[in-house]
Amino acid sequence: MNASILLADDDASLRFVLSQALTKEGFQVRATGNVATLEKWVKDGEGDVVLSDVYMGDENVFDALPGLRAARPGLPVIVMSGQSTVSTALSAANTGAFDYLPKPFDLDDLVAAVKRALAKGPDAKARAQASKAEKEEKLPLIGRAPAMQEVYRTMARVAATDLPVLIEGETGAGKERVARAIHEHSKRAHGAFLSLSLAGVTGARLEEELFGEGGKLAQAAGGALFLEDVDELPREAQARLVSMLQTGERDGPPKVRLLAAAQRSLSAAMRAGAFRQDLFYRLSVVTIRLPPLRDRLDDIGDLARAFLVRARREGLAEKVLEADAIELLKTHDWPGNVRELENFLRRIAALSPAQIITVKDVDRELAAGRVVAEGEEAENFEQTLKRRLQRVFAAAAPDLPPAGLYDRVLAEVERPLIQLALKATKGNQIRAAAMLGINRNTLRKKIQVLGVRIGDAD
Repeated sequence: MNASILLADDDASLRFVLSQALTKEGFQVRATGNVATLEKWVKDGEGDVVLSDVYMGDENVFDALPGLRAARPGLPVIVMSGQSTVSTALSAANTGAFDYLPKPFDLDDLVAAVKRALAKGPDAKARAQASKAEKEEKLPLIGRAPAMQEVYRTMARVAATDLPVLIEGETGAGKERVARAIHEHSKRAHGAFLSLSLAGVTGARLEEELFGEGGKLAQAAGGALFLEDVDELPREAQARLVSMLQTGERDGPPKVRLLAAAQRSLSAAMRAGAFRQDLFYRLSVVTIRLPPLRDRLDDIGDLARAFLVRARREGLAEKVLEADAIELLKTHDWPGNVRELENFLRRIAALSPAQIITVKDVDRELAAGRVVAEGEEAENFEQTLKRRLQRVFAAAAPDLPPAGLYDRVLAEVERPLIQLALKATKGNQIRAAAMLGINRNTLRKKIQVLGVRIGDAD
């Protein structure tokens, strides 16, 4: 193989045994009994893999690892230790060691770990991708998919204006990031960016939040106010918000720019009678539809690498995704979108002991997630729906929800059901109608009334 192994262990007899075993496998071995020599060899550019004991006399190789990685970022380091404690294993993971072998170990396991390090160690392409990820992690949004390019173009056109912007997209798709990016590239960037969730908010509480002592509108003066979950705002509170906005319009130019976000189509909600028309037109002067992650799968590699950079900056060890692992990530539908992907990468970075995240690591975590999700879906769908409806009644208390609740709830259930049916039949309305057990003309009318975009499944 002609690969060079740098071996460091203060036990001369063990150095001899390991050197012999590795040499028989075709590796070139340079051995030392101290950390200082190992550091010199690494900084001189020698070695393809480092194999080192943790403790050599008074020296601890973990103290040297940051310097070794700074000098040679792509060099895999395998650590060995006779003190096989939780602390040692955690230190190995936290300092970015490629692998950790507790002593005593089989020579076959050692050789296998070295071969894995050589096979999976970051090459020039991986290092270039890592450098790119370092830069992209600092960007407000990541992605080159055509759907995202359209989002960027719209953002660029409206950022410098004071126009209200409505951002529609599934949970976890990045709506707040879009809103922040618009604000940070606007003439109000010097002002505050404040957010307010409107899910289930009553009219009285809304007025207090906006106009009360230290209210959001006063705090955000000269800046932007981001109204989250505007599609969850009860009708009575919608009326109160319209009244407040009308008052503000009479007072002259807006002191606060309004940015709003909704998980579902507000135009469909308006047509179904669940959202006020006058409020819809005030909030949606410009609408940005943020695509779900399943519609931009080619962005997953860039996103995943950037999230691993972010995880490292949060204190986790540096990790690298192998190419096959990224391809496997693209097979998942990511119902939680970009947020789910980020949490997945953060979890796997914390749990994976090796520097390289393999396809097996990803498959194991995805399988574990599917088991949990399937169990929750089977047991909790009815309970989840019931809780959502209870929120509607609670938001209207002490009064009853406005008339037409039955039709509004049906509209909210019908829309995703029809979208999924159309996706499953590849847009074939005849097959979708047969699957749903309704007449084709009925299906066509519902598509029009509910504002279903054929090809979507959001």
